[in-house]
Amino acid sequence: MPGKTQASKYLDANVRPPHCTIVTVKFTTRGVEWGRKEQQIMIKAALFVRLEAKPGREKEVEDFLRSGLAIVEEEPATTAWFGIRLGPSTFGIFDAFPDDAGREAHLAGKVAAALTAKAGELFARPPSMEKADVLAAKLPG
Repeated sequence: MPGKTQASKYLDANVRPPHCTIVTVKFTTRGVEWGRKEQQIMIKAALFVRLEAKPGREKEVEDFLRSGLAIVEEEPATTAWFGIRLGPSTFGIFDAFPDDAGREAHLAGKVAAALTAKAGELFARPPSMEKADVLAAKLPG
């Protein structure tokens, strides 16, 4: 694109910056839609937490992860959050954020506090936490 700066090319309708997806947010009341807004979401940072349940505590870990969804829905900087099962007693959490600040806010939030509080009770070993940089992302939208 001759004559265009790196930033200005992203203003074109069909070009988005890397790690960016456009989502349409629907506003509804009692099932009736009353508005929509398109929003660009950037994903640059992620977190992967591996959890190993104590023998006999697998169902409690599963329930703990399911309950975490309601908490992270209150975190505006947590773009994506997944509670996952990797094996019979191995679980995980994968989160994605627009930037490091969003990830750090999540780590200082309620799910991290609950995870720390339940660690000795539910897990065979301390949770293994890995920070990651997102190289590419596709989100619904």
